[in-house]
Amino acid sequence: MGEENIWYVYMLECGDGSLYTGVTTDLSRRVTEHREGRGAKYTKMKGVRDLVYHEQRSTKSEALQREAAIKHMSRKQKQLLLEDKK
Repeated sequence: MGEENIWYVYMLECGDGSLYTGVTTDLSRRVTEHREGRGAKYTKMKGVRDLVYHEQRSTKSEALQREAAIKHMSRKQKQLLLEDKK
């Protein structure tokens, strides 16, 4: 049996301008958790300004692979990804 959920890879802009990348099956819930300080330790410390990017993947495995790829990008590469999405 395959996974039925849509997985989201997302990026948040934090209070200090840094970018946080994560995965979830419920984007609005997860962003709310981050904003309320119930998300990752990183976003709890930095605060969250805005959801700046998201894309869908069919499986958790695909989402995690894409998350890892984005996390390995330079800041400049991430900014280009954000500009391409506009």
